[in-house]
Amino acid sequence: MERLEIQRIEKEKWLQLEEKDLGRRNEELDELNLLEGCFPEAERLKHDTRLLSQWKHYIQCDGSPDPSISQEINTFISLWREETNETFEEVIAKSKLVLNLIEKLKLILLETPPYDLQDKNIIQYRGSILQLQELLQLKFNVATEILLRQASTLADLDSGNMEKIIRDENVTLYVWANLKKNPRYRSVRFSGTQIGFEIPRILATSDIALRLLHTHYDHVSPLHPVLTPVPKEERTSTVTELVRDEVKNVEEAISKEDQEETKQQESGSNIILEEEIKVEEQDDIEVQKSSVGEEHEPITCELEIKLLSKTVSTAQLLLIENAHEKPDTFEDNDVDLCQFTTLGGVYHLDILELPPQCKPVKGWMIVEILKEGLQKYTYPPETTEEFETENAFPPIEVTLEVHENVIFFEDPIVVRWIIKVNAGKLMASARYLTTQKKDL
Repeated sequence: MERLEIQRIEKEKWLQLEEKDLGRRNEELDELNLLEGCFPEAERLKHDTRLLSQWKHYIQCDGSPDPSISQEINTFISLWREETNETFEEVIAKSKLVLNLIEKLKLILLETPPYDLQDKNIIQYRGSILQLQELLQLKFNVATEILLRQASTLADLDSGNMEKIIRDENVTLYVWANLKKNPRYRSVRFSGTQIGFEIPRILATSDIALRLLHTHYDHVSPLHPVLTPVPKEERTSTVTELVRDEVKNVEEAISKEDQEETKQQESGSNIILEEEIKVEEQDDIEVQKSSVGEEHEPITCELEIKLLSKTVSTAQLLLIENAHEKPDTFEDNDVDLCQFTTLGGVYHLDILELPPQCKPVKGWMIVEILKEGLQKYTYPPETTEEFETENAFPPIEVTLEVHENVIFFEDPIVVRWIIKVNAGKLMASARYLTTQKKDL
């Protein structure tokens, strides 16, 4: 009797757990039904928003291209590439439209459902983004060359060199042209700012210009190469096969357990018939059989739960193994972009060769235009045999001004972007600077 009481109590506890689990399942099912009911409405709203955006662009009639139409965006890029005499202010004004087109293309790739985007459209949009970014940087270089041709007319009266600052919400330009080539004038500080340079003596006597272009956007990080993840179809098929095998094993184990219990019950009934037990004892045995059958149900459920939990954990481990992971090893100075991200835009520092200056002749301005365009000054030079000392080419010290609303909880880290052309594609890598000053 004590055993029957213990079994009854365990059965009541199991029933309570089942009722609790059933209530939780009902709540989750209601929530799932609510989400399924809201999903079509959300998709419809997104679709209506995309149509409304296209309609607004159509009724504006401002001449700006529709980035989703390849003919319009290609025409815009071709026409702007042919314009070669734009000033820096004009390029900055045009850059606002270009940045807007880039953001629209990124938004299309992000929000359009996969079934509405074909592979050719994805390739087209990504190609248009890269073309717009490269063309924008090219236009900044051409406009800088036009500005440096006029350096002699914009020279400062005190120093004799040119200092120019052009500010905008997206771009800030700091440019300095070395016109006097005075070896004593090695410290450059732009008026009204804390931004400046400390240049070596060899550069102070060269025909160079220093340009610091601060773009408040970041078009360099996307050029960083990333690992190619395992195709989703392969991961899904592998996991599906694994789950099917585990479910098959679960079914076989349960059927085997049922067969063993059935054999035990049949052998017990045969023994009872042979010994001819009394009717009262038979009633007690039937009660015990029923209790054993009821006890068999929770054992089977526990077995199912145990095997299924093992299946889920194995599938999760397989997904983790095939997931797109960050590389384990880096070079000494490489930055892990899976852990860090850029803030505040990018500073582009370039040492440029000073182009020929314009000269006034009988009321005309004559200037020599080089076919190769704006050229970078190689520092240090590729051949250093003429220079005996090891420290003949010290680095340029750059001082940057951090915005007042920035709070540093740790010492800031200065990172240098190295952009290279690999197999016809631009690729960027971020590396720590080995020597740097942190007094910002």
